[in-house]
This record gives sequence, structure tokens and C-alpha cells, in this order.
Amino acid sequence: QEWDNTVATWDPQDFCNISRVILPTDSYWSPPIFILERVNGQQTSLDYMVLMHNGTFNYTQAFQVTLTCSLRILKFPFDTQTCNLSIASFLYPVEDLVMKTRRTPAEMMRASQSFFLTDGEWQFTNLSIIEYTEKIDDDQFQVVTYMISMDRRPTLYVLNLILPVCALYLLDMAVLFGPSSLEEKINFQVAIILGSSMLAVILNDILPTSSNKPPIIG
Repeated sequence: QEWDNTVATWDPQDFCNISRVILPTDSYWSPPIFILERVNGQQTSLDYMVLMHNGTFNYTQAFQVTLTCSLRILKFPFDTQTCNLSIASFLYPVEDLVMKTRRTPAEMMRASQSFFLTDGEWQFTNLSIIEYTEKIDDDQFQVVTYMISMDRRPTLYVLNLILPVCALYLLDMAVLFGPSSLEEKINFQVAIILGSSMLAVILNDILPTSSNKPPIIG
């Protein structure tokens, strides 16, 4: 966060060329902001901010937050998810507090990719920024929303889910149209049904749950 305070200024030449000081966060006013989609989170105990001689405050806080996000898993495991991170301050209307982003979406994208280094299930693909005003009752408040897009890496699900299911159905077709006797076909069919059932039980925890639109593969 960065903001200006025209009252907290001084001439560095009058104070031994001191152009910046570090102060506790409760020494001056700081803009209170909230994350609308926040479920829980934790932040570091860095309770200090930097004050420049021209009245510019700079406050940096490391913050880890868990957000609520609406998932669309119809195309699982080849799905793309978009989650929003909305920052607002509902204590001050837009006449008193206006929030702006200093970096462009492209700059934020490069910075985010430098931090997002984990080689996990998700691949960070895009980030866009929307600035708008939200009207609540008779007041309007400034909101900045970061739209984060991620692609799921489907390799693990293809190997553990799609290929075994396809192999079972190919084996089912081969036995059904094979030259075996009826009794042998029935035995093979029962074995394939048991194998499919065991695979469904084992992979039940892999498929994400959904009440309205379950995955097509399910």
C-alpha cells in the first residue's frame, strides 16, 4: 500500500539529510482494506511502515489468505478456473478514499509468475484487474478486483482415471465380440464389472463433488 499525507512532510536538509523514517503502523492513519472473498488467513507481525520526507507512506505486509471460489468442473480434468480477489474499504466512501493499482495487469502477471513457482496441480495462466465502484445503500465504495485464471494439469488424471477406464471398456468389447463361449463371456463380464466397481471406489475421492453439474467424465 502507498498513500500520501500532506501534513507529514519535512525538509531533509533541516534534519541531517534524513529523508525517510520507519514508524509503527499505529502512529499515523492507514487505509483499512478488506478482502471480500476471504474465508480465513494469517499475516506476519510486520507492524511498521516507511514514511518519506514528501509525505509518502509505504506499507508492505505479507499475507496468506484462503478465498472462496465458484468452481466449474463440467470439463474436469481439462477445466479452467477463474477466481476473484476483491479488495475494498467499506469504512470510507469513494468521496474520501479512492484505490488505484500502480502496476498494469501485464506487470502484475510477470510478478505473480515469479512468485508462483510450485509444480503442482494448477498452472497459473492469466491475471486481470478491474476497478469499479460498489453502491451500498446511499454510498459508493471503491473496489479493486484481481481475476486469477488457472488451468488444471490433466496428466495425472489421464494416467490414473481415463486410461484405466478406457482399457476396461476395450477389454469389455473384445470379450463381447470374441469367439469365446457364452459361459466364458459371462465370467469375463462379471470380472470386468467387479474391476470397474473397484476402480470407481478407489477413484471416488479424485473426482470433485458438485451438486448441480457433475463432471462429464463422472
